[in-house]
Amino acid sequence: MDIYDKYNLKHVINADGKMTILGVSKVSDEVVAAQKLGAQNFFEIADLAIQTGKYLAKLVGSEDALVVNSASAGIAETIAGIIGQGSQYHVHNPYTDRIAKREVILPMGHDVDYGVPVDVMLDVAGADTVLAGYANMCTPEHIEEQITEETAAVLYIKSHHTVQKSMLTIPEAIEVAHRNDLPLILDAAAEEDLLKYIKMGADVVIYSGAKAIEGPASGVIFGKTKYIKWARMQGAGIGRAMKIGKENIIGLTTAITKYLEDGPETGDDMIERLEPFVEKLSEVPDMDVKIVQDGAGRQIYRADVTPTGKLTAAEICDKLRHGEIAIYAREYRVNEGIIEFDIRAVNESEMDQIVARLKEIVEGD
Repeated sequence: MDIYDKYNLKHVINADGKMTILGVSKVSDEVVAAQKLGAQNFFEIADLAIQTGKYLAKLVGSEDALVVNSASAGIAETIAGIIGQGSQYHVHNPYTDRIAKREVILPMGHDVDYGVPVDVMLDVAGADTVLAGYANMCTPEHIEEQITEETAAVLYIKSHHTVQKSMLTIPEAIEVAHRNDLPLILDAAAEEDLLKYIKMGADVVIYSGAKAIEGPASGVIFGKTKYIKWARMQGAGIGRAMKIGKENIIGLTTAITKYLEDGPETGDDMIERLEPFVEKLSEVPDMDVKIVQDGAGRQIYRADVTPTGKLTAAEICDKLRHGEIAIYAREYRVNEGIIEFDIRAVNESEMDQIVARLKEIVEGD
């Protein structure tokens, strides 16, 4: 009996991308071996956090780093740390009235739900969210006009979830924050480049460990020494509810080392794998198919499918999910009548299964 039978679970083909609802990524044998090593040995956990942080910081050119249990935890612990500024009293009393400097400025177009609303993590941190600009526009001036004596930081979300046009750039956000003696916190959860944002001058950069990096459930914070120290202190405060196990600290450290050595799948390689898949999809009746690049400009390419028959994109996606094998396509554009297939975690056999299931659906099951 395999794990699907044992727990009465459906097999899943993940053509949606590196999504939390599907377990995010596949983990390599090398990372699993590191997790096993971590799980079967003991460490002084405080020292493990410090030493793996130093090791990772050196790899990316950051002053320091901290492994946490998710990118969301990274946001909450980083911001809580900045509000507390090293105060032990704050660690034990995170929502104290003694500290008034709690405002965190966020471009309005970055106030998104990525599985949970961004401002929920700010609430957990004890921050007061201050939105800047408009849903379709935010300039450096919009950020600056929201700064007060109670402003603690500026938060920038680098994500495909956010509004992409008419938004200030990361260098612009860094410049306006630093000109006003504020830290710029960058949430880069799903981004693929672990080096560029630290080089740009962001004070703190937060990644998911399980997305581009393909590590275990985890996150990592890179940044200036004092901000990492303050975030680490939250382990005795709000971070206690977000603690990460020793096996995943070791696992993520190994995954980042491997990722920096091997790199992600290139856009050219992705296109090469996509081409025969797109050709087969084009043979399915009532489908217009092409290859498109990720809307946020990442080197990620997908199969873009527009149904032209009696079934809508939403209806097809629903049937894909509810078949004998649950096939998850990317549904961000179904309201436009478009289905996307992200193949980063899909092998050739699974691509053939997707094509076969689509044929069944359009031909009436």
